[in-house]
Amino acid sequence: MSTSTRVLQRFVMPADGDADILQLYAEGEIISVSSAPVNARDDVPETGIAETARQSGGQIVSRYSYRIPAQSRSSFGTYFNAFPAAYWRRWTIVEEVTLRVTVSGSGSVIVYKSNARGASHRVDSARIAPQAAEMVFKLPLNTFGDGGWYWFDIAADSQDATVEAARWEAEVPAETREGRVTIGVTTFNRPTDCATMLGQLGASDTLPGVLNEVVVADQGDKKVVDDDRFPAARESLGERLRVIDQPNLGGSGGFSRGMYEALQDGVDYVLLLDDDVRVDPEGIVRAVTFADLTRVPTIVGGHMFSMYERTMLHAYAEHIQPWRFWWEASKGTEHDHDLAKAPLRTTPWLHQRADADYNGWWMCLIPTSVVRRIGLSLPFFIKWDDSEYGLRAQGAGVPTVSFPGAAVWHVPWTDKDDSLDWQAYFHERNRLVAALIHSQYKRGGHFVAESMQGQVKHLLSSQYSVVELRLKALEDVFTGPGHLQAGIASIVPRVRALRTGFDDAVVETDPDAFPMVYREKLPRKGEDLGYPKTIVGRIAMAAKGSIKQVLPVKAASRANPEARVPWTEARWWMLSQFDSAIVSNSDGSGASWYHRDPARFRDLLARSIVLHKRLYQEWDALQADYRAHVSEVVGPEAWARTFGIADAARSQERPDAASATKEPR
Repeated sequence: MSTSTRVLQRFVMPADGDADILQLYAEGEIISVSSAPVNARDDVPETGIAETARQSGGQIVSRYSYRIPAQSRSSFGTYFNAFPAAYWRRWTIVEEVTLRVTVSGSGSVIVYKSNARGASHRVDSARIAPQAAEMVFKLPLNTFGDGGWYWFDIAADSQDATVEAARWEAEVPAETREGRVTIGVTTFNRPTDCATMLGQLGASDTLPGVLNEVVVADQGDKKVVDDDRFPAARESLGERLRVIDQPNLGGSGGFSRGMYEALQDGVDYVLLLDDDVRVDPEGIVRAVTFADLTRVPTIVGGHMFSMYERTMLHAYAEHIQPWRFWWEASKGTEHDHDLAKAPLRTTPWLHQRADADYNGWWMCLIPTSVVRRIGLSLPFFIKWDDSEYGLRAQGAGVPTVSFPGAAVWHVPWTDKDDSLDWQAYFHERNRLVAALIHSQYKRGGHFVAESMQGQVKHLLSSQYSVVELRLKALEDVFTGPGHLQAGIASIVPRVRALRTGFDDAVVETDPDAFPMVYREKLPRKGEDLGYPKTIVGRIAMAAKGSIKQVLPVKAASRANPEARVPWTEARWWMLSQFDSAIVSNSDGSGASWYHRDPARFRDLLARSIVLHKRLYQEWDALQADYRAHVSEVVGPEAWARTFGIADAARSQERPDAASATKEPR
């Protein structure tokens, strides 16, 4: 069999020489390691908090070159430069890789490997010559079944050593296709963020080798083409940049437009990319290369780092807990891991291969063959579109790989709680629709009970607008799957209008907008309320808060709030103790004055009970309806009608989504 050499991964440094993220690319020698438990979950091992020798941004010679000062050591066992051998072993046809390092100066190149437990050892080494020379290391992948990485260190001797270039490559069948990708970006009133990100794409010297075009679905009234940074992005990307104006159809509509255009382009992949991210384009090249070499068509997702704490890894692999039908970190992984404090080399759980059910659409590569087969996004507007798509693909035999070394920086979801604003409707509706289509448990497992529990908690918290929106979500689901496409362009104004008249929906940004706190009855012994530490205490507080809902409201609480509650403490067991309270929102930009309303409580509770009882009773019929018609609402023709370009879609094949669902247990 004839073969050809394929570069799998290039050695890189931060594109702009940013020292704040240098530890994701290069690290100094480990000085000390202390163990610290990351959280209480039994399936997450302890993490090694490491002190490493400082590396300087001045050591960055270029995008592909790095200097190691004399008598020092640098390791490239880092997020962007270590080679994720276990992922290549599990998902691709590659069985052996070759590391080529061009280096000059004085010292040694040392190659390491790790296993799934995070234990590492040296596998090879070579001396560095004064003149630049290429060193070659042949490295098999046969022992990486469950986890493990390769990487190399440079130990400089009496003179500086410089990595001039390095790459990981493999011999692959000569007929292996080198795929092309259309990048689909959806944007809504973030022109500067979007133009900046487009500029990063245009500045890459390797991305053109795989890029077909960048399609921006601009759904706002502040257009990216009007931003001061757009001309430079347009110049750098040239004819490969196309901006399409369309109505606001949410992330689902914007990303579906990218999928649709990729089908029209006839390319191999569509890469979905958020408008407000910062991206290392090398990760896109790596994702395309990985997808080219997978054993079966595979969705390849990128990781998400925090835009603010830029070495903080927020999502490594994600999973849908099937009984609850809720998002969570995949087994053995965690959210919010700071690689500056606990780097790859001292974090055992990062060495075990983590398998995912889906990948967030902040950066996600999807083969167009998969799009033709299972369709575009469900018309969810926002929320659950990426996770539902991953489950739909999984049901059709298409895995998702959250791929190390491909990542973006994004505003973390931990800095906001959009489940309490107008988006509460989409959280509830879309989770329910996804559960109807994909849950394998009878009546959705714990879904109905948990949804009702959520209603009660919001009621006890005086978050009446949230309860109303969630009821509206249930009512819409009962109308059938047709409402998803039919209402996507108008749903947001209707949802926002539904919140009017609710005190908890009014956010004041002026700190002086509210009266002073006054309580007729002071807390016992002057002690502030806190979360009870015992089960008995929790039951007592829940009972007290529940009984309070049927008691008259104190008149004084209408003139003055009884408390100011920060968002971090605004939980049902706390809020249920007050007749009124000022409650901060999650990002600290404002606050709302919650008022307890017994009549509204009774009305919303009664309606919640009725609808959840109906959901439980009609689950099987609803499930059959949504499963039978999912292909109609995700097909290119359906989306083309929503885009207003229906005539262009008549030649597109309707997806067969039947294989993406399974019968309940």
